[in-house]
Amino acid sequence: MANGIFVTAINCMDGRTQLPVNEWLRTQFKADYVDTITEPGPDKILSEPANPLADSIKNRVLISVEKHGSKVIAIVAHGGCAGNPVTKEEHLEMVKKAVATVAGWVEGVTVLGLWLDDSDWVVKKIC
Repeated sequence: MANGIFVTAINCMDGRTQLPVNEWLRTQFKADYVDTITEPGPDKILSEPANPLADSIKNRVLISVEKHGSKVIAIVAHGGCAGNPVTKEEHLEMVKKAVATVAGWVEGVTVLGLWLDDSDWVVKKIC
């Protein structure tokens, strides 16, 4: 196991989301480090059962959990997402499905969904 407290963010590759999510996670969970897994529109990827990119995300999540001891995984969606240009309501539904998917990969880990509105980039916990 690595030294320090790790959490994991499955975040959009959009650079506007990285800093607010990492700061929120570090504050909320008193974490030293945030393992960041990025893809365009990760909520969409993880809400589709047969999406081949989900396996790549799973492999990276397992490294974070098994090698770094991460006990928290956040799945992030945001307004104005170029990789998944849908309504906020559609994002929120996808995040809920994505949380269920990721929760099935590991035991003893908290999996939560986060939303950032593209008007203020403030992190909101949605599930």
